[in-house]
Amino acid sequence: MAHDHSHEHEQGNIKLAFFLNFGFTIFEIFGGLYVNSVAIISDALHDLGDSLSLGLSWFLDHKSKEGANSSFTFGYTRFSLLGALINSLVLIAGSIFVINEAAARILSPEHTDAQGMLLFAIVGVAVNGYAAWKVSHGKTLNERVISWHLLEDVLGWTAVLVVSIVLLFKDLHYLDPALSLFITAYVLWNVVKRLKETLHIFLQGTPDDVSLDELREKFLEQDMVADTNHLHLWSLDGEKHVFTAHLILKNVKSYSDILKAKKKIRDILKPYNFSHSTIEVELDEGTSSLIGEKD
Repeated sequence: MAHDHSHEHEQGNIKLAFFLNFGFTIFEIFGGLYVNSVAIISDALHDLGDSLSLGLSWFLDHKSKEGANSSFTFGYTRFSLLGALINSLVLIAGSIFVINEAAARILSPEHTDAQGMLLFAIVGVAVNGYAAWKVSHGKTLNERVISWHLLEDVLGWTAVLVVSIVLLFKDLHYLDPALSLFITAYVLWNVVKRLKETLHIFLQGTPDDVSLDELREKFLEQDMVADTNHLHLWSLDGEKHVFTAHLILKNVKSYSDILKAKKKIRDILKPYNFSHSTIEVELDEGTSSLIGEKD
């Protein structure tokens, strides 16, 4: 029940982030047209892309909770990971767009409406800050990537807030784009790291929180384990891991010895809480006895 509640809480956070972001995007579009601000309208288009990716993440996260079937025997868990990948790519594209716009503004400075910026900045920090705070408590890779989506918006509107206050007293045209460049570069650096982590999982790389060498050593410490081969460890979504092993047994005198050896191996694996584990054994004397078991 606690596990299901955690899933519902995660989906609720992403759902809340989507509606807050989409609602604020509509507010930005009408507000930007009202105050005749190209900068705010440009940011609204950027937020619209964020909203679409958040909506997709919400759908994929919901889909990821469906159980296994004949088409997806491990279930739909990796759909959440797909959401994280798409979010990262959209955020990188959005960051490149912002950097391009900011660079153009530095080369060709434009006057901005400081009072209009101040109003939108206060609302922007409040709305995106609340959404980012809710999603930041999530544990999945999808939620962590989404939190960077929202953090980018929070930092961006914080910059607008600071700049608008300064512009109320002194008209420095380059200040807004210069600060936007710095913040976007910081967010982009962190998103690229998240993308690297996501791609590592997508390509079935070994999870960082489990040592395959450590597991091999523990297996070989057992009296009846002569050797190990075909040890495979990968992650479905960054949290749920899958493990398979092929062990060669020695000093086996009866079928019960094989069962005892496998029980010891399962005891070794228990602390790791693998979502799926498969242990296959064979005898060291080249007999045809081969036993496979799936936990």
